Amino acid sequence: MPPTLVPGSGGIFEVEVDGRVVFSKHDEGRFPEHDEILARLG
Repeated sequence: MPPTLVPGSGGIFEVEVDGRVVFSKHDEGRFPEHDEILARLG
């Protein structure tokens, strides 16, 4: 299944893969660095 972009609101920025949160701006307090998301996917 191709990736789906789901718009959020209220400043929420999360990257979720197969129901698992890979990155959360709320938890980290920042946006991800370049290539950080791909590195977390393994």
